[in-house]
Amino acid sequence: MTIIHRHIDDIFEYDGSQINPSWAFNEFGIYGSSVITWVGPVNIAPDNLKDFADVGLEIKSNYMINFICEFFDCQPANMRIAYLRQRLLVMIFREVLFEKGIVSKREGDDIFVENRKLSISIASASLSSMKIHFALNLEDKGTPDDVETIGLFDIKDEAGNQIFNKDNLTDLVNDVAGRYIDELETIEKDISKTNLL
Repeated sequence: MTIIHRHIDDIFEYDGSQINPSWAFNEFGIYGSSVITWVGPVNIAPDNLKDFADVGLEIKSNYMINFICEFFDCQPANMRIAYLRQRLLVMIFREVLFEKGIVSKREGDDIFVENRKLSISIASASLSSMKIHFALNLEDKGTPDDVETIGLFDIKDEAGNQIFNKDNLTDLVNDVAGRYIDELETIEKDISKTNLL
């Protein structure tokens, strides 16, 4: 499976419609499986909520790094595989945090740092593809009042220095997307070389 990663420099809002099938093709002409990343606010319209547990809740933030992943390798699309791939992406991001000396905790598909919520995520499937949205706060502004949040730019090292900033954000995104794609492609290669019992 070939997966394309493209980082979009334009800032635009994630409103939940980007989880619809073939969004990367319709917006950017990208064929096949892809990981699209960009910086922008999140404000999910009620009509675009996919998680029944989120109905009636506000899901918003002024400033996030967004990942939209779409996969066409399973036909028909498989919701269980979509959720497994979502968890893999979350765990790869936690691996990167660990390498930076940042202690985090995972609850399902959510990442917490200092007991404050850093990320949001959803997985979904349509007739044609599996989709994942994964986003991380860059600052804890514009988030729901009833949720304690933290942004990547709020995290400091032991000396009080900012670990992530605008200068290294694109490198972080490319690192995470690259590791994720490598992991998925390695799984495909392992499948192809495994002798079935």
